[in-house]
Amino acid sequence: MTDSKNINNPVGQGGGQRKKLSRTERQNNGPHRNLDRQNAADKKAELVRKMREKAGAAEGAGQAGDDTAQS
Repeated sequence: MTDSKNINNPVGQGGGQRKKLSRTERQNNGPHRNLDRQNAADKKAELVRKMREKAGAAEGAGQAGDDTAQS
């Protein structure tokens, strides 16, 4: 039996029971993380869009009120 204890060859696990992890996956930087980042970017873009719409609507309402006060 081998004395190696790294993540790709754990002692007592037997052969082939654990998926070999690439360097990026071991650093939590695998393909699943790219999807998480994309989802977060999409949510942020949607939130920014909604905030801008609210700000634009509030600004438009404020300008309309100013126009009526001037007349």
